Parts: sequence; C-alpha cells; structure tokens
Amino acid sequence: MAINIPQHISFLGCGSMNGAILTGLLAAGLPPQQVTATVRGAEKAAGLSRKHGVSVLSSTEDSAANKTAAAAADVVLLGVKPVGILDLAREISPALKPGTVVISVAAAISINMLEAALPEGQPVIRSMPNTPSSLGRGVLSISAGTSATPELMDQARAILSAAGTVVEIPEEQVDALSAVSGSGPAYAFYLAEAMAAAGVKLGLDEDLAKLLATETVAGAGFMLAEEGADATALRKAVTSPNGTTERAIATFDEQGLPDIVAAGARAAAERAAAITRELGG
Repeated sequence: MAINIPQHISFLGCGSMNGAILTGLLAAGLPPQQVTATVRGAEKAAGLSRKHGVSVLSSTEDSAANKTAAAAADVVLLGVKPVGILDLAREISPALKPGTVVISVAAAISINMLEAALPEGQPVIRSMPNTPSSLGRGVLSISAGTSATPELMDQARAILSAAGTVVEIPEEQVDALSAVSGSGPAYAFYLAEAMAAAGVKLGLDEDLAKLLATETVAGAGFMLAEEGADATALRKAVTSPNGTTERAIATFDEQGLPDIVAAGARAAAERAAAITRELGG
C-alpha cells in the first residue's frame, strides 16, 4: 500500500544518506512519479532511474538540473557533501517556491548557515539520518529552523518515518546524536570485524569467522529491534554467573571498552563541531 504523502519530493544529490532515505521511502510505497533526483554524472543518473523508476537529472548534462528539481518540489532534501551544501542552497534559491521545505541531511551545516543561504523565511529543517534508513530501520533526527512550523515538522516526520524512527531534538544536540546513531552503524561493523579477527586468532577458518561474526551481530540487532527490548537486559540474559560470557564481559570492562566507546563518540562529536567551524558556522 502506498504511503500517503501528497508532496513532490526532490533529492538533490543521492549519496549514502539521501540515497538511503530515497530507497526507504520507495520501499515503503512512495510513488516514483512523486520523486525527482539529481546527481552529477549522466551514467549514474540513468542507473538510478532504472533502479528506482524515478526521474533523475544529471547536473553535468544540464546545468539547471538542481534548479529544475527544486522548482518542482514541495520538499527538497539536500544531500551533497557538507562542503557543497551552501553553494547548492544558493544555487536553488531563485527557483524555490516560498513554502517549499528545505531539509538538509548534511553533517556540520547549521540551520543558521542554511537560512543565510536561502530566501528569507524559507522553511528549513535539519536532519541527521543513518545508513540503515535504506532498509527502513534508520534513525533520523529533525531540528526546526526559525520558519519551520509544527505542521511542517509533522510533514517532515511523516516523510522521513518511512525510512526509520524519527526523533525531534534541539539543534545543539545534533552532533551528539550523530556520534551515536550517525556514525553508529560503522561501530557495529567494526565490532563484527574485530569479532571475526578474534575468531581467526583462536584458530577458526577466516570465512567461517566472518560468517559467525556477521550473523551474530545481525541477529543481535534483530533481538534489539523487538518491541520492549533492552540492551542491558538482553546482555544479562546471555551472561550466566561464572560462565564464559561473564568472563568476556569482565575482560572488556577491565580493558576499558566502555570508556573507549565514549571517547570515540566524543571525538566524532568534536570533529562534527570542528567541521562546522571550518565551513564558516
């Protein structure tokens, strides 16, 4: 059944984040005719159009591609790299309808920076998704700009919820959220890599070790996704007193794993703030 989103949505740039949201929305039933996307190369545009059945414009083939897509949209998702977001916002400004909602999924680009690059009063919403959005299992934050009304925030929530769980947060918390959920999938993949490497050191065949680690991390994720699931309760259920898992967890604690994870997340958040400063925010 198609999801009930009446607006025309344009995706300017289809990198990992915008591409994930687009995939999630279409998988949830958004009609392809309600979507326009832009990418740089003509070959990528043709491939994306074949894959999803949506209209895809190439900015190298048509210098007005982004303006054309923006002019047709009720909602525009900006998904190019952070260094290019403000130039893109300035490029499309003349083509935007006054009520078109501009949603940015770029890390490090603040609402103030976006609003300064767009027409006065243009509704802006900042979002931070993560890559599981392509499976409809993402976490996507939304933060309101000065002209984003509660009704527009509800519209953004309805659109983005097709790609996962949507949480509304004040903008000052975006870097912290990004350090947990934005970068978080890489942490899980890194854990799977480390588990596989540990299996090889214990004598397992490399392919078998990778399979065991992959399926274990994926299976644990499914358990966490169950309604009412709690990570601490699930861990304790597997950790028998004086058993093998208890010994492993105790070793992780002795080696300072929780502090290592916290330090990594702090470094990610600090880097996001530094990139914002580098880009003029």
